[in-house]
Amino acid sequence: MKPEKVVFIDETLEKSFNELNGADPVKKALIRAIQTLQEDAFSGRNVKKNLIPKSLIQKYGIDNLWIYNLPDAWRMLYVLTPSGQIQIIAVILDWMDHKDYEKLFKF
Repeated sequence: MKPEKVVFIDETLEKSFNELNGADPVKKALIRAIQTLQEDAFSGRNVKKNLIPKSLIQKYGIDNLWIYNLPDAWRMLYVLTPSGQIQIIAVILDWMDHKDYEKLFKF
């Protein structure tokens, strides 16, 4: 299912994305990920509810979490939110390297 749109959770995260150098491989990977999500909101990996980090639940009030694998062990976290009857909005929460990903999920 195509999402209605893909957005960043807040202006700070969007600003961080916009400040990345266009040649930065992470920015290129994020752009590809956003394009993929625009075609298929379910292209990431769904995290079981009991494995969603409590810090993210408290910070964002989320009840679902998806992980999109980026090159070089980076990860992008996003949620799907309803927008009206059937439409979906993919909301990007963050992206991180594997070290921070492991710390967040307590691996």
